[in-house]
Amino acid sequence: MDWLVISNILLWIGFIAMVLVNLALARQIGVLYERVAPAGALMMNQKLTVGAAAPELAVSTLDGSVLNVGKMEEKSQLLFFLSPDCPVCNELTPALKSAAKAESDWMDVILASDGELDHRAYVKRKGLQGFPYVVSEILGKTYGVAKLPYAVLIDEAGTIASMGIINSREHLESLFEAKERKVASIQDYMNQTQAVQHVEADKA
Repeated sequence: MDWLVISNILLWIGFIAMVLVNLALARQIGVLYERVAPAGALMMNQKLTVGAAAPELAVSTLDGSVLNVGKMEEKSQLLFFLSPDCPVCNELTPALKSAAKAESDWMDVILASDGELDHRAYVKRKGLQGFPYVVSEILGKTYGVAKLPYAVLIDEAGTIASMGIINSREHLESLFEAKERKVASIQDYMNQTQAVQHVEADKA
């Protein structure tokens, strides 16, 4: 009987110890998550700045229609710069189509590329027929695109709302989040939030 009591006590001690360890781990994971915040699209552009007027250009699409980029419109415009020979671009097309459908009430997606490539075959292969597809070297240079895939979000007033290199769906959605929060990028928002927290901590 004594051994049974002792074993039960030891089991309860072990159980309590495990609960305490799990609580400590949960706390550390929370601290780590705060330090390693989700990163938004990396904003690398030497020609454009968020909040500035978007360059206005009239460009032709693959189907021969004329498209006005950067002008005031009823909806925002997402310029998504890609290339048929860009592996990351190819991986992102499903996420791009999904995001375009989900945000279609306020945003139109425009695909842009350049070079002597078979763009028509690429559009057909990736199922991109529902998007305006522009082949223009001038458009990429005007918008300061140096690395693909790259996206520029232009709001309804013709102002650059956000932009950056897109390597994942999270990067793409960070452009929408930055526009909604009226910040240049998610990184800026996180920096502002941390600065406010530090000020409040100092006051406390």
